[in-house]
Amino acid sequence: MSVAMVTGASRGLGRALAAELAARGWDLVVTARGARALAETASELARAPGVRVTAVAGDVSSAEHRRALVAAARALGGLDLLVNNAGVLGTEPLVTLAAQPLDGLREAFEVNVVGPLGLVQEALPLLREAGAGAGAGAGAVLNISSDAAVVAYGTWGAYGATKAAGDLLSAVLAVEEPALRVWWADPGSMRTRMMAAAEPGEDLAGLPAPEEVAPVLLRLVTEGLPSGRYTARGLGVTAAGAGAGEPAAEPGTEPGAGGRR
Repeated sequence: MSVAMVTGASRGLGRALAAELAARGWDLVVTARGARALAETASELARAPGVRVTAVAGDVSSAEHRRALVAAARALGGLDLLVNNAGVLGTEPLVTLAAQPLDGLREAFEVNVVGPLGLVQEALPLLREAGAGAGAGAGAVLNISSDAAVVAYGTWGAYGATKAAGDLLSAVLAVEEPALRVWWADPGSMRTRMMAAAEPGEDLAGLPAPEEVAPVLLRLVTEGLPSGRYTARGLGVTAAGAGAGEPAAEPGTEPGAGGRR
């Protein structure tokens, strides 16, 4: 049985990714800050036949919490996939850099950059040991990125800076750990609480739900695509239109091809 860890799993994209993995038979370690919402999510995930779910509430910026998460994965038998999805905006709603609270910027870097890297460091022994799992081959890391990492959107500077840093760390990790699959993926704009908090006046009705995006992103896992940067849009277009023998999605991105979370 393959084991995945998903951070920020109590709602939005994290919850949708965890649900997709559970439906495909993966055992799960899930985490989020809110204990009650996480427990409710874990209860729903555990309804999948034969799936074991361990919920560990806490903040990924805490080293103690990261150790507890990896210990939970070890108790399930190891770790095949780490999904670094948890993230914060730095301030809600978003503001210009001139008005950006520096404490919020520090928190965003701790949660969006330091926490994921610390979790990768803690989990690397298990990821290196991972065998074949659900088509992914060796251990894999999926870091959730954003179009704001590569496009200069007004008011998205602080959040985008953290995602740009995460993209570079992901790219370097892929070089330094060639036996692993490392993906950094932009899911595009979605109907999420985070997006609503970022831009309260925006109409999100036309955006896809996380449940529509999650299975597209999981093509990275099920098809064992090469390490690189992907967008949900690119993966979805390829799924609909690529012929036999054509490459899946080009590792890389074009500004504007994805979207903000």
